[in-house]
Amino acid sequence: MVTRVTHMLIKEFIQIFRDPRLKGIIFLMPMIQLLVFGYAVTTDVNQVATAVYDLDNSSASRELVAAFSDSGYFNVVEHISHPDRIHQVLDHGDIQAVLQINSGFSGNIESGRSTRVQLIVDGTDSNTAGIVMNYSSKITGALSREKLANRLSRMKGRMPEIPEVTLEPRAWFNENLESRNFYIPGVIAIIAMLITLMLTSMAVVREKEVGTMEQLMVSPIRPVELVLGKTIPFAFIGFADVLLITVLGVFWFNVPIRGNLFLLFFSTGLYLMTTLGIGLLISTVSRTQQQAMMSTFFFYFPAVLLSGFMFPIANMPTVIQWLTLLNPLRHFLIIARGIFLKGVGLPILWPQLVFLLIMGSAVLWLATRRFHKTLE
Repeated sequence: MVTRVTHMLIKEFIQIFRDPRLKGIIFLMPMIQLLVFGYAVTTDVNQVATAVYDLDNSSASRELVAAFSDSGYFNVVEHISHPDRIHQVLDHGDIQAVLQINSGFSGNIESGRSTRVQLIVDGTDSNTAGIVMNYSSKITGALSREKLANRLSRMKGRMPEIPEVTLEPRAWFNENLESRNFYIPGVIAIIAMLITLMLTSMAVVREKEVGTMEQLMVSPIRPVELVLGKTIPFAFIGFADVLLITVLGVFWFNVPIRGNLFLLFFSTGLYLMTTLGIGLLISTVSRTQQQAMMSTFFFYFPAVLLSGFMFPIANMPTVIQWLTLLNPLRHFLIIARGIFLKGVGLPILWPQLVFLLIMGSAVLWLATRRFHKTLE
């Protein structure tokens, strides 16, 4: 048995590395996706293109504009002189926010009266707009406290102490709130799923298309040996891609890894059991490589969307949240991010590991039975 499986493995590796397209899928695709998610895909909001419509034109208004510019969150690129220009810059998308300072701003500040400024934000991207408004509230709040302190210091006589509640926010696990630290561990999960699904689903179909499946069926090799020969090579490739992305993420993008690497690769093995089983199942119901490719993406895209990789599961409807519990990608994402960012181990991650073990075993068993029937 070992000899026959070894020959199957050698045959499969030769076929893989003989095809330039497969080599691109195995090595080039992970690199491209890692670079895209490491550099281009980010939820960090910095240097927001901002226009200023200053109707007060005073030292106080210029101080407010300087506070926005010096914060690092806003980049003042234009000063508007007419209200119609506000619609123009926002419609064209060149400007994301307009800071409008009404006349009388400095007079209200000097007399100690409350005053208002308006920040008009492009709300097309609701997530970015919310972050921008939060930044602006912090800046104006800090300026207000500074003005209040200056005013109190100039007043004579003993002033009653003004109680103040100070919030000192502190982020654990991702101290600088860098989005790449959140996304790159997730890239490991989605790349491992995509590679193993695509290669496994097309491997058996390719044998059918080129006519070599009949030769394998009349050979002494048994169905279980054929299944092992078709899945083990792609398991090795999946592990190799996980190792490649981990090394690049840690040493190139400086993503911290605080947990146990052995636990990461052990959970990867359980995860690959599931993805290889699903890929093998797809291959048994597909007649051509095109059908296999379409079926792979039919499963892959909903799995990514319902995994918590891009959208928080807590924001989804309750029924969908329960449905995501059947998604192996969701569970492996929790494991990967837990090991990378939190440094947690078995006491925390055992429910996800148990699920991957059960689901991987069930899917592989079902795929093997289905595969046996297709050979009969």
